[in-house]
Amino acid sequence: MRIVSLTGGVASGKSLVLRTFANLGAYAIDCDALSREVVIPCSKAWWEIVRLFGKGILKRDLEIDRKKLREIVFSDLKKRKALEKIIHPEVKRKCAERIEAIKKIESEPQTLVVVDVPLLIETGMHAEFDMVIVVYVSEETQIRRVMERDGLTKTKARKMIALQMPLKAKLKFADIVITNEGTREATEKQVRRVFAALSS
Repeated sequence: MRIVSLTGGVASGKSLVLRTFANLGAYAIDCDALSREVVIPCSKAWWEIVRLFGKGILKRDLEIDRKKLREIVFSDLKKRKALEKIIHPEVKRKCAERIEAIKKIESEPQTLVVVDVPLLIETGMHAEFDMVIVVYVSEETQIRRVMERDGLTKTKARKMIALQMPLKAKLKFADIVITNEGTREATEKQVRRVFAALSS
């Protein structure tokens, strides 16, 4: 079994790449989805977040209003770090549980597990995987896609991207680079090539 990590930046297209790997037969673990799982109402992380940020971040159904929370941590590094300290250990634990479950049900050596970790390099988790795949786009493409996706101004889009490690800096940690500048088909073709190489 080969367990590889997938990372990139905001609006780089990690979701498309992960979904394509899954469609080809890889096991896909999305840590962004796990980060939503670990903050369900009344969970350990949920209580810690409510204590830290107050009930104002909650919707009427007790779900955390991710948009409100994002706006708070967007402009406050200290609070963002505090939030990450709550969420990251829980996500890591959930991810490890899923990998263990896959190991129990799969015995084929060519089995491929792809784990999408947004802050893979920033948290030092890249050292825990067999390989690092980086989904790359230019900063100009990131800005345009964030503006289109979130309806932000260019200035706000730049600020959001600036909060993350630059994609160019992540390239030096990459074993494989998938470029997502072109069409969906061009990106999927790259993923098929990588999947064939890693699962053979």
